[in-house]
Amino acid sequence: MRTSTSLRRKLISVAAVSAALFTAATTSVAVAQDSPTQEAAVPAAQAEAAPGTPAERLIVGYKSGAAEAKSNKAAEADAAAKGEEAGEDLDFERRLGSGAALVDLGENLSRTDVADVVAEYRADPQVAYVVPDRLNKPLATPNDTEYSKQWDLFETTAGMNVPGAWDVATGSGVTVAVIDTGYVTHSDLGANIVAGYDFISDATVGNDGNGRDSNPADPGDWTAANECASGDPAYGSSWHGTHVAGTIAAVTDNGKGVAGIAYGAKVSPLRVLGKCGGYDSDIIDAITWASGGTVSGVPANANVAKVINMSLGGGGACSTATQSAINAAVNRGTTVVVAAGNSNANASGYSPASCANVISVAAADRQGNRSYYSNYGSVVDIAAPGGETNSVAANGILSTLNSGAQGPSAENYDYYQGTSMAAPHVAGLAALMKSANPALTPAQIESAIKTNSRVLPGTCSGGCGAGLADAAKTVQAVSGSGGSTGGTTFTSTSAVSIPDNGSAIESPITVSGRSGNAPSALQVGVDITHTYRGDLVVDLVAPDGSTYRLKSASSSDSADNVIATYTVNASTETANGTWKLRVQDTAAQDTGRVNSWKLTF
Repeated sequence: MRTSTSLRRKLISVAAVSAALFTAATTSVAVAQDSPTQEAAVPAAQAEAAPGTPAERLIVGYKSGAAEAKSNKAAEADAAAKGEEAGEDLDFERRLGSGAALVDLGENLSRTDVADVVAEYRADPQVAYVVPDRLNKPLATPNDTEYSKQWDLFETTAGMNVPGAWDVATGSGVTVAVIDTGYVTHSDLGANIVAGYDFISDATVGNDGNGRDSNPADPGDWTAANECASGDPAYGSSWHGTHVAGTIAAVTDNGKGVAGIAYGAKVSPLRVLGKCGGYDSDIIDAITWASGGTVSGVPANANVAKVINMSLGGGGACSTATQSAINAAVNRGTTVVVAAGNSNANASGYSPASCANVISVAAADRQGNRSYYSNYGSVVDIAAPGGETNSVAANGILSTLNSGAQGPSAENYDYYQGTSMAAPHVAGLAALMKSANPALTPAQIESAIKTNSRVLPGTCSGGCGAGLADAAKTVQAVSGSGGSTGGTTFTSTSAVSIPDNGSAIESPITVSGRSGNAPSALQVGVDITHTYRGDLVVDLVAPDGSTYRLKSASSSDSADNVIATYTVNASTETANGTWKLRVQDTAAQDTGRVNSWKLTF
């Protein structure tokens, strides 16, 4: 319980609230006792404006005979008295039409603080009820007829938690370049398609009778047996680019078909894949043009993309030529998302999966395991739903398609599997993030996706990056409503010696320019040199003196140095102020120093 008062604080903002307003939490908060009377614990839902968000206002109903039920002055005095008991500065705001009193708690209170206030009101026999002033928002499930089949968007186990992100952003104002097979007309996607380009320079690969032109229409990429390589079977047209584009930005809430992840965004189709695949040279030009660069013989791009999706790849590590194009695109402010590959192998041997400055995406199945075909490894940044159709088609990713075996025929929908399907989930998420916060850089987008991911619910042998992408948590983070953007870092580079078997030392960092509380996934990066790390106890000290244990001493921890990043739930702490890294050597004979440490919000 806090004992100090504070200045009046602003009302709760829409951006600070989760979409799931009516889910009652089951956790209870114990309230402090100010008298011998045993008070019942206050359920979390009675202290929250939304799950995980402490209330900033309370609605207090008094019994009809109470003076506070009729007199604003009495209600104001009662609020002040209750606040004094709870150690908070309460303010009677106004009388509601129902006769109840609206009481302002201010912002930045923890759930425990709010519970203390609620307990004071509940203990008063003249109070009929006290409830949080919850902030309601429109809750809408898209009316797209196939939405219920899109487990990848909403299922609890391995879905990407997309609906919660739609309350903050839909991708409006962002163009995503889909560098793929082009686009075949589809009524559930067409409204979100903007001009692209056909970058296939080889007419045979292009299969459309010519080379490069301004028409990115997909004529089909079917092949006859042995056409691409000896022993290859015949393949029907994949309409791959249209499937990818639908995952990103299919028109949503239009009473038909599927929902797109960033359904407010636009897709610019850039055609680089045709019969038997596509060349690096064409892909490099497409990357350059999509991000606003100049390509000889190609008109300037009127729809510069802030996100590029490349659900394509080939064997071999990233070439210097491809890396240079990616670096230039990122330097122009475009986020590049790529598929990790479908060879059940280390992605380091595939391009562009192994390129730097990209978000490399592995595929997860419906149970949250690494899909059996997905590449893996240290170059993978994140996992996203890619599905598996080998046993049940509905466990794949449903999106826009065409029924033509060779050339275009009737539009339809179908399930595909692949890291090609996983990547557009992350590209769609990047578009949502950029829409929510246009100032985000590609590095900040990548960092925030990783920082706000959740643990993969299944298994991933070989490594699937930071975990399973979580759209709601990530978008809320970059919009300022919780979590960590991973984009604002405060660092101390002043070395501090650690005395052998001595008193604790502290290294400070002053945080300023932040609003509200620290994130629930505050990243604490530590670089400590020490000849026996098992001697060390390491704590993070918040501005109010609260401590968070990062590392305990251990006689079995005989390695040198502590170079690690710890995640701390600091959501109850005010962000601004002086934070400290506290380090103590608890045993004799070994020495060290704190080289540097940092906080990433």
